[in-house]
Amino acid sequence: MEPIGAEGRDAMRGLLGAVNESLGAPMAPPWEAACREVPRHAFLPEKVWVGEDLKECSRGAAPGEWLRHAYADTAVVTQVNDGQTAAEVGERWASCSASAPSVVFRMLDMLDVRPGHRVLEIGTGTGWNAGLLAHRLGPGLVTTIEVDPALAAQAAGCLERVGLGAEVVQGDGARGHAASAPYDRVVATCSVRAVPPEWVAQTAPGGVVLVPWESPWFCYGLLRLTVDGYGGASGFFFPHSAFMLMRGQRTDLRIYRDVVRDSHVPVESTTRLSPGSVAGEDWAAQFAVGLQLPDVWRTWHDDSDVEGVASRLWLATTDATCWAAVDGDGRAPHRFTVWEHGPRRLWVQAEAAYGWWRGAGSPGPERFGLTVTPDGDHVPWLDTPDNHVPVRT
Repeated sequence: MEPIGAEGRDAMRGLLGAVNESLGAPMAPPWEAACREVPRHAFLPEKVWVGEDLKECSRGAAPGEWLRHAYADTAVVTQVNDGQTAAEVGERWASCSASAPSVVFRMLDMLDVRPGHRVLEIGTGTGWNAGLLAHRLGPGLVTTIEVDPALAAQAAGCLERVGLGAEVVQGDGARGHAASAPYDRVVATCSVRAVPPEWVAQTAPGGVVLVPWESPWFCYGLLRLTVDGYGGASGFFFPHSAFMLMRGQRTDLRIYRDVVRDSHVPVESTTRLSPGSVAGEDWAAQFAVGLQLPDVWRTWHDDSDVEGVASRLWLATTDATCWAAVDGDGRAPHRFTVWEHGPRRLWVQAEAAYGWWRGAGSPGPERFGLTVTPDGDHVPWLDTPDNHVPVRT
């Protein structure tokens, strides 16, 4: 393995300090040792993309800048456009990244691995997370699966060069990897909108499934499930992190391309509830609304070209059969025009979801949980599994 050098050692010390500050406590000694001995830079490709505009940063052209990104406590994009060429900056979108180290070590701590545990990781990415786990557990106990053949090959090469014995499997992570099951721990490094039943089935009773969560409404949170031994699993959400969605659960929908049609005749009404209340800066509200509307997504059009409309919130179902638009004119702060089309009144449902959340005391994500039943149903709850959250479909 290439030596890290003096500059790299300084960057490593800075990273450890930043991670400890973010976690609010020092890393557990085994994870600190793994961080030092499994260097993050050894798993990053020669070219990464940084910043909101995904500016290209090459190790060959700017080695100092590249190393700073390698040891910053931020996510680093390691692939754009699923590996396809994107010449123009505006055409780039992130399809793989190395997660912020503080998020990585928070999840590893939540995973609570013990000596002898067998771990399945979904979403190999760069391979760094699998390398940290293999350093902690030893050879032959970590299996990691990656859907992208190029990423899988790169990660396998990195793990081999560092000398860590994690098995890299190229395939669909949603199916798990039955050949090495059962696992004591399953961890995903991509978000999901539904927990694949294979992950629960391939986890030993009492084992843990830790996954980043996303609803079409809002991408946020971690879900830590304990498998019950009867085909189900249950556990709480935690208010940390946002990850890229698993490729097999992606939806590519656009309002004017896929949803709204010239022939639609929407129903008009008014509301006093600000659309910013349900889709603004309050992450707890958005999380709760997303749990209740599991097939509804939303997008803002802040520069609407409609006369008299200063901002517009769009809501639509993932099957594109229903939509709603909530318009503000920028002058009346408590009156908004609502347009709804389809068999469901989506804004009415959003108002009800928000009202339920406020009536429950405006709980944060950490008070919510989810049960995955043996038949694959997902049942959200508040505080206890018997206190179901209303799901509006």
